[in-house]
This record gives sequence, C-alpha cells and structure tokens, in this order.
Amino acid sequence: MIRKLLIRDLTLRDGQQSAFATRMSQKQIDRVLPFYKEAGFYAMEIWGGAVPDSIMRYLEEDPWERLEKIKVAVGDASKLAALSRGRNLFGYNPYPDKLIKGFCRNSIESGLDIMRIFDALNDVENIKSTVRYVKRFGGMADCAVCYTIDPYHSAVERIVAALHGHPLHKPVFTNEYFLNKALQMVALGADMITIKDMSGLIPPGRSAEMVRLFKKHLKVPVDFHTHCTPGYGLASVLAAIVNGVDIVDTNIWYFAGGTAAPAVELVYVFCKKMGIELDINMEAIARINAHLLDIRKELSAFDMAKQLPKPFNPLTDRIPNEIDRFFNDAIDAARKDKEDDLLLFCRAIEEYFDFPEPDELVKKAQIPGGMYTNMVAQLKQLGQSDLLEKAMSLIPRVRMDAGLPPLVTPTSQIIGAQAVSCALDQLKGRPMYSNPSNQFIALVKGEYGKTPVPVDPEFRLKITGSRDEVPYDPSDYEMQENPLVEEMETRLAENEKEILLLELFPMMAHNFLSKKKHVHVTT
Repeated sequence: MIRKLLIRDLTLRDGQQSAFATRMSQKQIDRVLPFYKEAGFYAMEIWGGAVPDSIMRYLEEDPWERLEKIKVAVGDASKLAALSRGRNLFGYNPYPDKLIKGFCRNSIESGLDIMRIFDALNDVENIKSTVRYVKRFGGMADCAVCYTIDPYHSAVERIVAALHGHPLHKPVFTNEYFLNKALQMVALGADMITIKDMSGLIPPGRSAEMVRLFKKHLKVPVDFHTHCTPGYGLASVLAAIVNGVDIVDTNIWYFAGGTAAPAVELVYVFCKKMGIELDINMEAIARINAHLLDIRKELSAFDMAKQLPKPFNPLTDRIPNEIDRFFNDAIDAARKDKEDDLLLFCRAIEEYFDFPEPDELVKKAQIPGGMYTNMVAQLKQLGQSDLLEKAMSLIPRVRMDAGLPPLVTPTSQIIGAQAVSCALDQLKGRPMYSNPSNQFIALVKGEYGKTPVPVDPEFRLKITGSRDEVPYDPSDYEMQENPLVEEMETRLAENEKEILLLELFPMMAHNFLSKKKHVHVTT
C-alpha cells in the first residue's frame, strides 16, 4: 500500500508573516487563488496569527473579508486553517468564553475549516473553550503542543547553584512531557495534534523521537510544524516524514526557508525518492510560485532575508548528480538516525539552492528569532545596545523565576522585555525586577494560566504583592466602548464581527472602522 503524506501550505499566513511582516495584500493574494484551487493541498493556513491585527494596521483591510474571499475562490478544494492562541484568541490577553464562542462561530461561518489552537504555557485548560466551540460549530480542532527546551546551564552554574542550596531543576521539557500534553488534548476532543516548533529549535533527532512516540500513542493524525531559522528545519521535516508523520507544514519556494518553513518543492523531491505520494498538483504550485516571485519583489521593503533562492521547478529542472546524491544520502541518514550527517546533507542542498544560511545567533541563544530581534530593537531604542549580551544571559533566570514558560507569543516577548529591564537594573545598581512590566506581573500572578514549573510564592510576593496564585477571572472582563457615530445614528461597530474586532484590537479596530466608514466618532 502506497503511503500518503498530507501537506498544509503556510504561504498565505505563517509564510508571509515570518518572511514579510504580514504585508501581503488581498490584491496580491487574489492573483494566486485560482491556482490554489487546483493545487490540492490538504489545508491552507490563511488566517489568524498576526493577520487580523496586521492587515487592519498596515493595509486597511477587513480580516473577515480576507477569510470570506479566500473561501469563495478556493471552495472545498483545500481546508482553510487559522492559528488561535487559545484563550488569547488572536490577541495578547485572556478573553471570556462569550468572545471565544463568537470568534469561533463567525470564523467557521466565514469559511474556516480547521482552527489550530495552542497556549503559550502549554496549559491545556486554556484551550478547552476554543476546542469546544470550534467543534460545536462544525470545525476541526487542531491542538498544538508548543515545543520548547530547558534553559542551558553550564557545569559551573550548576555547581554554584547547588552550593547556595538552590540546585537547578531537572529537565522539564522531555518527550514524555509533550506526549502527556498531547494526550490531554486528545481527551478534550482534538481532531489532530501538531508538534509546533515555532522557533525552529527542534533538531532532527528530537523530531524523529517525538514523531515515533506520538504515532505510537495517539489515535489522531500528527502534524509537524517548524521553521528554518537556526538551520534544522529541512532536516527535521525529513526526519518527521521518515518516522511516519501524517501531515507536514511547508511554504512554496519563494516564500520558504530562512525564518519561514521549508519548501514544498524539496519535500516533493524527497517523497518521490521514497515512494511517498503527496497528492498535490505541482504544475499548479509552479504557477503560484511564478506569481510569488513578483509579489516577493513587491514586498522587498519587508523582506527578512533579502536573498532569493535559485529558480527551481522539480517537474522540469534537472538536479545535478552531486546534489541529487545529497538527497539520497539525507534520506539514508534520516532512516539511520544519523543526525549530524542528516544536517550536513540538508544544509548542502539548501546552500546549492541559495536559501539563507542558519542564524547562528538564534541557534546559540536558543530563543525564537522574533524574540531576539525585539530585544535588539528595545535596547537600540534605549541607547543601550551594548547590554544585549547581558540581557541574553539573564533570560534563563527570568524564565525560571516566572515558572519556565515556553518561549512563544506572548510569553517570549514578556520574558525578553523583562530580561532587558533586569539588565538595565543591574547596570544602574538597582536590584533585579525593580521595574516589572504589567505583563510580567500578570504572568507571575497566574493570569495567563499554569506555568510548567510552579512560581516560588516568595518571588510572587515580591513581584505581585501576594504569595497566592490568582488565575484569570472572566467575570472581571469589561467590554470595549463602542462609540456613537456622529453622522449616522449607529455605533462604530455595527455587527458582531466588527464588535469582535473592537474587543481584540481596540485601537487598531477603532482606527480601521473609522477610516472604512469615513466617519468621525464621539464618546
């Protein structure tokens, strides 16, 4: 029996968000949609994440219209998918069930098929409501386990900590930890489980172990998602495929590699050699790619890599023998769990095609690329760029103090900003945490959910004024003000969809709706 591998295309959401700061306009998307209808991807991720905020903020476009227009163009040819941050939805704060319910219902009514749901703390309680409502309204719940790693501590740091009576913790983020989270999600009703490596930090050996473990114990399909930033992406995707993963996330050629996911064209070459059927139309994908080249040039001001890969169409272009041999050697290394060889061969393939080199700073720092660039920008703004190394060195301590949260939006930004603040405290001779941010206080208090490691009550007292954990209380939520429009006898947000935008993105939605309707509002 021929094995089939499903492909989730990320190009129109995570791809353009990772590589081009979510600046792809509806007009640009419209140019490729006819070919997407023919491409035959299992799913297309096109919404959620930063899209609703960014397209209002920068493009003055309606997020609901984007979803609805793509649905009209693609129909049922591919499932449409979105990314949700669980109780945080597409924003950065926890929201009550009535808003989660409204977003899920309107998303599915507007054409969404799959909601990928994750929580920044891997707190399964925080995804319960979204899973329930997505399934109630006829969607599929794709529950994502956020991959992260334990902080690195040198042998000297471990000895010093032990001598002071504060031995460093044993590893928390084991394969069993991730499997346990996945099993809890399946018990909630997850229709599939995604291993979500938002930072590209999962090496191929770990990818292989986790896929084998998940396939052994889970009765639902397993999806693998990673990025290429530190150089593991292609090798880790190949390791996942060799070890039986059901779905992999990819981008189309000119939107692939670098800070984004690996290219579907390279996955196609690997799968053809292994006799794995992808069931996608590579001719249609090549037509999409021709338009993506033009669109990438149009987005050059936001291009993270500034480096185009060589043109390549696996249906028509011959791969030189020495490079073709690297594909065969990579497959052999993946099958034999030879991680170093696998990385070597995949990197050689990427070099040949001129994909960006691994980001060694991100690899060494073991933090997401976006978190690193945010810290650099924050210090530059403060005129303290020389403090970067010190701030980076404080991340493990700040993270441990806060309960060891995974580093993914929004916790990555919270920890990074607080590490910068602590570095400034030390520079000025003040105690660390002299200026905790409101978000850091909320994290330590417990408002974002349960952290992987309990926060020390004495530290919580220092930061929040109380030893007690205080979880998020939805009864305290106050709806945003919906101002009166002067020229019309109505409110700025006239329907449920507009009200939902106003709730999640108060300033952005206020500005967007005002410009859209060409109105002045009064409070």
